[in-house]
Amino acid sequence: MLRKTRGGKTAAPQKNSPDVVSELPEVSVSDDGEVRHLHLGTPWVQGSMRIRDPFEIELEYVQRMMGWLLFMDPATVAGRHAMQLGLGAAAITKFCHKKLRMRTTAIELNPQVLAVCRSWFKLPPDNATLSVILADAAQEIKKPEWQGTVDALAVDLYDHEAAAPVLDSAEFYADCRNLLTEDGIMTVNLFGRTSSYERSVEKMAQAFGSDAMWYFRPTREGNTVVLAQRTPRALDAAALQAASQTVQARWDLPTGRWPKIFGPA
Repeated sequence: MLRKTRGGKTAAPQKNSPDVVSELPEVSVSDDGEVRHLHLGTPWVQGSMRIRDPFEIELEYVQRMMGWLLFMDPATVAGRHAMQLGLGAAAITKFCHKKLRMRTTAIELNPQVLAVCRSWFKLPPDNATLSVILADAAQEIKKPEWQGTVDALAVDLYDHEAAAPVLDSAEFYADCRNLLTEDGIMTVNLFGRTSSYERSVEKMAQAFGSDAMWYFRPTREGNTVVLAQRTPRALDAAALQAASQTVQARWDLPTGRWPKIFGPA
């Protein structure tokens, strides 16, 4: 969730399949120069992709959703499990699967979003290390098979109006914490006309503890990315600088400014 599209030709919305819940918004696509956007029935952008680089992360806040890499041994990343709640334009799912070589799971409610990601946003088909599950994230993450299995959890759940996070309770964040391995980390995008950074962070802190909370300063568009660690771990200035350089060198994420805009929440 970032901003309204600034023009571009909108493709015809995809038709609902028979099993689509009627209340879900229509999904459409627009191209704005070299960048393709996904919309849920409104001009609000729900995800973007640079057409010539479909497996890179285009949006700044989505790049920051990968901040958990700062706390991980790079040599272990490929053997870990990433989960995304809310597929969007599949930027995180594609990056974790293709670039980081992780086992990757995404949970998405709207079948149209999955169909459009496969048709227009280069999302690969499911395979041994990639799985997209059509389900209500709030219910799916309660299942026993997911407990304690996720190393990197990305939460970016918004409705078509982009007003506030759809799931934003202490109980939900407790369920998210239960997904994580001992050194697992959750990243959350906070954005919206009626969202409150303070309220959301307080709810996360109830589940994770205040010493487990980190954040990036808001982007120009107003997205604040918050990290919550299952097991609190601090980074001093020198370690943060070194980790940022490693992430940029290894995975080509633009982390040069991260040490100046990242710190305890």
